[in-house]
Amino acid sequence: MTLTEGMVIAPLISAIATALAILLTDLVFPRRPYAAIGIALAGIAITAAITVAVGVAAGTETVTAFGGAYQLDALTTFLDLLFISIIAMTIVFAPDYLAPRGLPVAEFATVLVFAMTGAMLISASADLLLLFLGLELMVLPGYLLAGYHKTDSYSTEGAIKYFLLGSFSSAIFLFGLAFVWGLTGTTRIDGVAASLARVASGELPFSPGLAMGFAFLTTGVAFKIAAVPFHYWTPDAYQGSPTPVTGYLSVGPKVGAFALILRLFVEALGSMKADWLPVVVVLAAVTMTLGNLVALTQDNVKRMLAYSSIAHTGYMLVGLAAYAGGQAAGLEGLLFYGAAYSFMNLGAFAVIAALQKRAGVTSSLATFAGLVRREPALTFLMTLFLLSLIGIPPTAGFFAKVLIILPAVQAGGWVAFLAVLVVLNAAAAAFYYLRVIVYMYMRDPVTDAPALPHGRLLWGGLAVATALTIILGLVPQLILGYIDQAARSITG
Repeated sequence: MTLTEGMVIAPLISAIATALAILLTDLVFPRRPYAAIGIALAGIAITAAITVAVGVAAGTETVTAFGGAYQLDALTTFLDLLFISIIAMTIVFAPDYLAPRGLPVAEFATVLVFAMTGAMLISASADLLLLFLGLELMVLPGYLLAGYHKTDSYSTEGAIKYFLLGSFSSAIFLFGLAFVWGLTGTTRIDGVAASLARVASGELPFSPGLAMGFAFLTTGVAFKIAAVPFHYWTPDAYQGSPTPVTGYLSVGPKVGAFALILRLFVEALGSMKADWLPVVVVLAAVTMTLGNLVALTQDNVKRMLAYSSIAHTGYMLVGLAAYAGGQAAGLEGLLFYGAAYSFMNLGAFAVIAALQKRAGVTSSLATFAGLVRREPALTFLMTLFLLSLIGIPPTAGFFAKVLIILPAVQAGGWVAFLAVLVVLNAAAAAFYYLRVIVYMYMRDPVTDAPALPHGRLLWGGLAVATALTIILGLVPQLILGYIDQAARSITG
């Protein structure tokens, strides 16, 4: 391994070292969970600093390692920092929920950090096999986390469904990679792109085997992002999982799967975008519509946010469709939406986890009745996150929707129809989000139990999520320059 290769993979090495350090700390101090959390946050901060330093050193260039299988570009740096932020916020939100239930915190942090290494591997993959390995390294810890509360039957049920359907989707995705590999003769993403460019130009025929490979790849990816009709695992897995895990599952694997989409569909299959555009249009339309319609009927807030997560997947697919329709700005909208959605959705789940600090408290709507009288600060924060999920200005959610709607309108055709559908779905979604707000402010509480105190880590994490939700809405230019550079790194 050369010095350049060591620099390129330094963030990944730092992340792995962080996971090992957490395990060692828990071994030395087995009954001091906050020592493990301190090591985890310190290691994540070091990983973030190394990521920034390496990204600055690389600049706008693409630097590769290990024969070109691993690459560092602006997209890699942006996605890595987003993954690191998601994991750090999940770790600080977790202790208030896990400790009262006797669930180990150190193991939780270790599994999360290992999942982060898988996501980082996806973002830097320049080879189909490495892409698949990164995907599995990201999703396998998710199966463990979904069943983390082993004595809870709902958690076990959700984990089994998640594992079985996730395994099937991984196999389907691998079949698709095998078809593409066999018909193009290479696993390198640039090699696949060059081969498919000849197919797009008519120099080579578009064979049935290649069409089958595209179908398998699309199906496998649709499972990972919980797009309709491949979403059936999502509600049960989200509702049964411990609430901090649900928050992570709603954003972490989703952002990682969209990173895979960018590397595979935009970089490798970009020349064939006219062929996969109709599929993305249908997936986006059905996913956002069905997700919102089913969310309207939910009385459990965690399950409601699960279906809401499906709808937001549809919104993000609109950005991909806009790119395929000729508007490169659609990728910028997709990346900004992924960042904004991560912070506001993690904040919403953190509030739910805080309310469930007392064992036995459910996430039903009744739990939120009269919350403003018991927890005014949490009520205000939950209101902010829900308004951002709706897309009310000046929150990050509003600007995120603007950035996917405008390119879709400019793309025209059926992609412009998606822009109209996004607006209609956002209006429908306002009903179930506002219903939670009505319960918090206008319903009488069902219990007189006093509010429990919350830890400083939770309040710190909520402060960060709140600040980012507001700042990205008021001053989106803070990251739009980096996002533009990240999008250009894969579109040229």
